[in-house]
Amino acid sequence: MTDSPNTKQLISQRQVARKLAMIAIYQWQMTQNSYQDIYLAIQDDRDLSKDFRKCDPAYFQSLVRFVIENQEDVDALFVPLLDRGVDMLDQIELAALRLAATELQNHIDVPYKVVVNESVNLTKKFGADQAHKYINGVVDKMARQIRTLETGGL
Repeated sequence: MTDSPNTKQLISQRQVARKLAMIAIYQWQMTQNSYQDIYLAIQDDRDLSKDFRKCDPAYFQSLVRFVIENQEDVDALFVPLLDRGVDMLDQIELAALRLAATELQNHIDVPYKVVVNESVNLTKKFGADQAHKYINGVVDKMARQIRTLETGGL
């Protein structure tokens, strides 16, 4: 079964939304600026604003706003799975985990394997050399806890 053009477009728009959400979450972690300030900064950045026009803006907003407004609850989904304190994580890794936790919890229409794969790809793009391996392990464990029916809780 092949994906329809609309499905392919939605997938592409969500990939761009995730990339921008990762950048926005990272900016928020570094500055503690409001969602509105971060959104405006993305709009003011020439390259990012071009990407934003290609993304699913509602998806971007749902991811970033949820992390900002529920950071403690989001962190509680993965902190017990870490082999180190959250303060020892690189800020890119932390942003990737927050993004994945939010997507796993709030967007059950997205298969958990997609969330794991996208987290790994974003960490490869923005993170340290081998960080994607760590993110893969943590997000996979998190998916098995949050999406027990989908993953079989293995």
